[in-house]
Amino acid sequence: MAVIPPNRSRKDKSHQLYLGVDGGGTKTQIIIINAAEEVKGEGNAGPSNPLRVGVETAVANIVKATNEACDNAGVSRGDIAAATLGLAGVRRADLKQRVRESFINRLRIGKVEVVTDAEIALYGTTLGKPGLVVIAGTGSICLGKNASGELAISGGWGPLAGDEGGGVGIAQKALHTVAKASDGRGIQTLLSERAAEYFRASGPENLIVAIYSPLVDNTRIAGFARLVVETAQEGDKIAVEILEDAGLELGVAACAVIKKLKLARTKVPIGCVGSIFNAGELLTGSMLKVVRECAPKAYLTEPLMPPAQAAALMALRNGAK
Repeated sequence: MAVIPPNRSRKDKSHQLYLGVDGGGTKTQIIIINAAEEVKGEGNAGPSNPLRVGVETAVANIVKATNEACDNAGVSRGDIAAATLGLAGVRRADLKQRVRESFINRLRIGKVEVVTDAEIALYGTTLGKPGLVVIAGTGSICLGKNASGELAISGGWGPLAGDEGGGVGIAQKALHTVAKASDGRGIQTLLSERAAEYFRASGPENLIVAIYSPLVDNTRIAGFARLVVETAQEGDKIAVEILEDAGLELGVAACAVIKKLKLARTKVPIGCVGSIFNAGELLTGSMLKVVRECAPKAYLTEPLMPPAQAAALMALRNGAK
């Protein structure tokens, strides 16, 4: 019988893999890396925000994306040594635990950590150093960390109480302007035609039926934000104002975190994550203006890596302990 030398594991750690999950209200992205931090596989699936779709659906989508990533990489799920799940909607400790237990039951991975999507996005921006991240996708949230390791958060309240500057918030504002324009209460805008096309209404006047269809959920509404961005880039005044207002809201969220963490006098990096930032200067111009009023040395930056890859790196570093 072969003898295993002292301090050697039965499994060569150089062949172990690490799983990172970026799960939101619209989609789930998976990245698998090896011990050398090389990306070995990627996978995608539907939403995995447990508050929106429930724990079982969220975990099922994570597992589906994981299987796709393993198939693409030509590796076995049994080679995954640790996983970090960065999900929207898991600020409650009990919900994190339910997701973790369900995921472990499905995949039997030894080391699993469940954190918020904001935490992996922040790590992808600063690699653990002081800084902020602002996420503007389906919803919106800002998370920051200072040199003492303290965390502060602003936003993330969801479509009923928040999402200002996120896809849902932008789309809702756009629909408000379309309704007013249709009634003669507001300025005419190209958004009226775009909304009718997107929600498959015969005309702006019939949007009221289309947008309240049982099939139109927050994900569908948030998707309209992409057309708001395109309409603004074409020069529509109302669409431009909506994006500028969205930037102001994101800037206010960032300032709230900066003040909590006492970073106003530092050269603090602010990572910009999420599809809404495809609007570019139309959004970030007003955002940076607000930020500079509370933190003159602050600057906007792109993340060093995608959130899913950051989650995989967190899994590697935590799993290697």
